Amino acid sequence: MKKILNLICFSIAGIFMALSFSGCATVVTSAAQKAWENRSTEDQVTDSKIHTGILDKLKNKDKGLLLDVNVDVWEQRVMLTGTLDDSGVRSEVESLAKQDSRIKILHNHIQVVSKAEKEARRKQKAEGGDEKSGAGQAVNDFWVETKIKAQLLTQSNVTSVNYFYRSVLNHVYVIGKADNDPEKSMVLSISRATEGVKSVQEYIAVSVDY
Repeated sequence: MKKILNLICFSIAGIFMALSFSGCATVVTSAAQKAWENRSTEDQVTDSKIHTGILDKLKNKDKGLLLDVNVDVWEQRVMLTGTLDDSGVRSEVESLAKQDSRIKILHNHIQVVSKAEKEARRKQKAEGGDEKSGAGQAVNDFWVETKIKAQLLTQSNVTSVNYFYRSVLNHVYVIGKADNDPEKSMVLSISRATEGVKSVQEYIAVSVDY
């Protein structure tokens, strides 16, 4: 089973790398994914605008922030993750994001690390290191995310496109919406049992709660 899972992980990683060189393929994949999501078309459009707006604000402040901070949005709920070396900048990033009145709630899980660690992660991402084999924490986080994705894809009762998950220093953060409680439990169980994961923080809504 472990060999099969590893094969799936490498296949998924290969696909991610291939798509990074094909903007057209990325658009097609994104469109196909959205068709399977349990978000309404209206929510998809609104979330996309919120996501783009936050990224634009970060870019205008410091382009490097696009390498430091991850922004995920699901039904106007925002999750910020990543690493910064200044708690003041962390607060400023949160304030910039909150300027969008469409946001219902914002979860800030940006971790404060040393300047050396932040720069190392930034360099790995700038060079595409988080999508290639090699050493470094960014690479390790990429593989944690890949292993979670591979396992979710093998579950017939889990619709993996309804979740965004990030690994930062081996701490996993998940946001999205499950169709029911058993699906939510399965997603969390898989995430927590994935090799290398230290903790899991979740913001998974359940459809019946709406």
